[in-house]
Amino acid sequence: MSEVAKNVILWLVIGAVLFSVFRNFQEGPAPQNITYTNFIDEVQSGNVRSVLIDELVILGERENGEKFRSIRPYASDDGMMKDLLNNNVNISGKEPDKASFWQSLFLAILPILLIVGIFVFFMRQMQGGAGGGRGGPMSFGKSKARLLSEDQINTTFADVAGVDEAKEEVGELVEFLRDPSKFQSLGGRIPRGVLMSGPPGTGKTLLAKAIAGEAKVPFFSISGSDFVEMFVGVGASRVRDMFEQAKKQAPCIIFIDEIDAVGRTRGGGIGGGNDEREQTLNQLLVEMDGFEGNEGVIVIAASNRPDVLDKALLRPGRFDRQVYVGLPDIRGREHILKVHARKVPLDDDVKLNVIARGTPGFSGADLANLINEAALFAARADKRLVTMEEFEKARDKIMMGAERRSMVMSEEEKANTAYHEAGHAIIGRLVPGHDPVHKVTIIPRGRALGVTQFLPEEDQYSINKRQLEGQICSLFGGRIAEELIHGADGVTTGASNDIERASQLARSMVTKWGLTEKLGPILYGEEQTMDPSERGRNFSGETSTQIDHEVRGIIDRCYQRANKLLEDNIDILHAMKEALMEYETIDADQVNDLMERRTVRPPQGWDDDLDNRSGGSKPKEADVSRDVDTDKDKDKEKDKEKDKDKEKESPIGGPVEDS
Repeated sequence: MSEVAKNVILWLVIGAVLFSVFRNFQEGPAPQNITYTNFIDEVQSGNVRSVLIDELVILGERENGEKFRSIRPYASDDGMMKDLLNNNVNISGKEPDKASFWQSLFLAILPILLIVGIFVFFMRQMQGGAGGGRGGPMSFGKSKARLLSEDQINTTFADVAGVDEAKEEVGELVEFLRDPSKFQSLGGRIPRGVLMSGPPGTGKTLLAKAIAGEAKVPFFSISGSDFVEMFVGVGASRVRDMFEQAKKQAPCIIFIDEIDAVGRTRGGGIGGGNDEREQTLNQLLVEMDGFEGNEGVIVIAASNRPDVLDKALLRPGRFDRQVYVGLPDIRGREHILKVHARKVPLDDDVKLNVIARGTPGFSGADLANLINEAALFAARADKRLVTMEEFEKARDKIMMGAERRSMVMSEEEKANTAYHEAGHAIIGRLVPGHDPVHKVTIIPRGRALGVTQFLPEEDQYSINKRQLEGQICSLFGGRIAEELIHGADGVTTGASNDIERASQLARSMVTKWGLTEKLGPILYGEEQTMDPSERGRNFSGETSTQIDHEVRGIIDRCYQRANKLLEDNIDILHAMKEALMEYETIDADQVNDLMERRTVRPPQGWDDDLDNRSGGSKPKEADVSRDVDTDKDKDKEKDKEKDKDKEKESPIGGPVEDS
């Protein structure tokens, strides 16, 4: 119906309503209501000309033409009729209303209609509308897959970077879809399914859209959770309907995101697998490779948990290929940054290869977020181009959390935080094989009061025992620094996360990685079974005691080692604390100055930052530098520290024996 017709009908309805209202107003004044007693008096006085009796209602007219209305108390009143006849009143009656056949039928089926209406209403609510927009509220068994035609998909392989191996594996699918006869002539068949697995944010969904965009075929998109409903059999019905639609559009692609929501291993349900999720999975297995094949329909699924998927789903013939989409390396990160930086105006000083080197472990989604945060920082500063400064701020925000400069900290707590972070940084610089220190700050970020950030020089895919012990030493550096300065009673709770991480590393060295001589290369852990009640340790109680001794031995050795390093370099600890109190944040250049006992240079842009702070003042270099150029000065400094240490008890007792 056109908009003009709708407007005409609307104005006609409005006009009819207004006409009815005006007509009611023009019917004249309402009749006067009088009591039944007054009515009888009026009749006996001869003032009534005529009456109309409608059961208990009496509508009358006086001799002077006035109308009135009265209600008699009971239906039969012979006395009233005698009075009316004796006074020559014109009497008339009204025939009772008779309900038509259709009215009677409507009243009879009205309760049924109400029940059906309530049921339809609740079904619409449970299905999120009129059956997903396909046939009304009773179509809840229809598929919720969204169809994108070949013209609606603009994503190609040029928009996907950092996963070259995965692109090569799925590149053949494009050729299959474009020219299947090329492979069928040699006896090959088109793959039924491709399972993409990997960490979140690595581009699995983007890669699936790129396949459809390159092949120019229809693309069905659905989530695994869209199949499962509260009614048993609905999910299986939706799977059947989805493949029926796909057959009509073949060749095409069905993309199921988070397939683990429906494809988990069967056997955990009650009653031998009759629950809704397992029925849906059974139907999916049949549709992918059952008695009746679905030629020309390729199923691409994505999941972060391929280990929980049913084995029948992973076999060849269903998911013929399993593609791992991992985190990008340094070259991949650079290519991803180039893709996402197309729409961002960059300054000439921006070096994407430098940014890629400083973002190890970032996924494609993380890198996209990095560029977006940098653009937001530049917009807040009213800049027209995004510079390296904004990228540095964005990386710090993502890796360390947003700054909380509004948080009020006392000078004592700031000083303790400065010593804590300085302990981490110094140990990280002194132990061999540790990642270089990138930045140290005592500005609260996220849930931390201070952060020491280490960045690896290159991507690293494995780690040796020396590096693991170096990490444990660095983790304890903050707690040891607090002990050296404030004593054992002055240690705060700030090292709780450090202790947790160090304990996990030490236990993994013993139970998972076989890095101890006594227990050797054996896996000690819990047996993983489907029934939680049957899970237990695969080692004896005596072995558990040995594991605890080995873990304690690693922790104690690393603790003693870190403590000795900080005691020998306590002058650097004091100097770094002073630098952090003045500058709040120091980078690798300032850390190098401190470690080489040189005058600490101000951070880049320190004067500009100082102008933006209220009540700030440029620090004196003498307050943060400790020049010890000669051997005599070094000896004097060590003697002073030894005298101080003698005045207080040693925070750690005698050496701990290696278990």
